[in-house]
Amino acid sequence: MQSLDELLEEAGRAHGHMCPGQILGVRMAMLGSQLVKVEEPKKSKKLIVYVEIDRCATDAVGVVTGCRLGKRTLKYVDYGKVAATFVNTETQEAVRVVALDHTRQLAEERFPHLETKKEKQMAAYKTLPDQMLFKVERVRVQLLPEDAPGRPLSRVFCEVCGEGVNDKREVVREGRTLCRACAGRAYYERLSSTNIWVVQGPQPRG
Repeated sequence: MQSLDELLEEAGRAHGHMCPGQILGVRMAMLGSQLVKVEEPKKSKKLIVYVEIDRCATDAVGVVTGCRLGKRTLKYVDYGKVAATFVNTETQEAVRVVALDHTRQLAEERFPHLETKKEKQMAAYKTLPDQMLFKVERVRVQLLPEDAPGRPLSRVFCEVCGEGVNDKREVVREGRTLCRACAGRAYYERLSSTNIWVVQGPQPRG
């Protein structure tokens, strides 16, 4: 695996800036990968990572591990926690790594000479030992076939909107096959049933 400094530089470029969350994410990913015995995660095809927050640390985890949503090796579960679970799909070993909140106070105590909270946290997160930054627990993750990398295992069409649904994400209700949105689980509200591209897009020449 690359060094901490090398990975921090790469993470900063990918994310657009360096911040405390980036440092935590890089160190979290380095630790998690090592604990499940994936020493070169970017070159490995046996690592899957579940991230629990949509903030800076998650970008850093992706940089270190090479895991991506599009490759189905990065999974997002919205728990709002700076935490990630690293799974070795070959051995089934898995660890969950959680950033500890008390490190913010430690940063204040260890680096009082630095001016800003950000500077203190960045210095602390770079130098504190893993045991002071993270809680680590052995866990078991059941990776279903439809969640694994590779081609879709199934594709059906919603009987309401007609949109295609991959990998058993459909809902069967009263004998009807529905997408999750049409089953009442939408994160959006349709303002119109019209396809705006058909209405507003380029018109064929007469």
